[in-house]
Amino acid sequence: MTESAREGHFVQSLERGLAVIRAFDATRPELTLSEVARICDLTRAAARRFLLTLTDLGYVHTDGRMFRLSPRVLELGYAYLSSISLPEVAEPHLERLVAEVRESSSVSVLDGDDVVYVARVPTSRIMTVSINVGTRFPAYVTSMGRVLLAAAPDATLDDYLRRVRLEKLTPRTVTAEAALRAELGRVRAQGYAIVDQELEEGLRSMAAPIRDRNGKVVAAVNISVHASRTSVAALHDELLPPLLAAAARIEEDLRMAGPSPALRAV
Repeated sequence: MTESAREGHFVQSLERGLAVIRAFDATRPELTLSEVARICDLTRAAARRFLLTLTDLGYVHTDGRMFRLSPRVLELGYAYLSSISLPEVAEPHLERLVAEVRESSSVSVLDGDDVVYVARVPTSRIMTVSINVGTRFPAYVTSMGRVLLAAAPDATLDDYLRRVRLEKLTPRTVTAEAALRAELGRVRAQGYAIVDQELEEGLRSMAAPIRDRNGKVVAAVNISVHASRTSVAALHDELLPPLLAAAARIEEDLRMAGPSPALRAV
């Protein structure tokens, strides 16, 4: 958003306060005042004011030196999750899918340049980073992200590719724009995406779209496997049919649930 577009409505202090909350993650569960200031590009005085305000509101705990988020922060995400039917609708179907294929399954939506997990049923942990509801990954390098990007209008995809930096997260990561466009074209044509160790070595995943009652792709569902156990061919031949069946069941339940304004806005 440009500075001129922000005039008259944009509250910079709110932006900075949210940045302080986002400074904490799975790799940085505790931070010092100086670390928060550095990560958020704030002065120490400003970072201190934000942290103490969040502490007073109950969103941050501190021992006087180290700061960490409190469970109350979950209220912020829960307000979104509780306003849509997708996680509630998807979860029993994820449970059924996981019981059938004995692999982890998740549902994500597109938020900016990332996919955000809104429902998940795990089996064993196969990534170095723990995945939970609320976890974000770059869309271009995930199977769910590619399903969602492939469904986007051409103009939206063009804007995304101009904006995003295609970083090489593993030796297999597709970072050439032409190659990524070609892959998204294949995903759009075939109706599913397979990503082979591009996000993390040893991790393969496959995703299918979830459409609302109007046929618009609003989310994606995936299966994640360890590369040492499941080949790409096995993903396609053995796991794709149950994945597509699960996506169809979720879509049917979404249609039965009726229109959801929050889903249309995803």
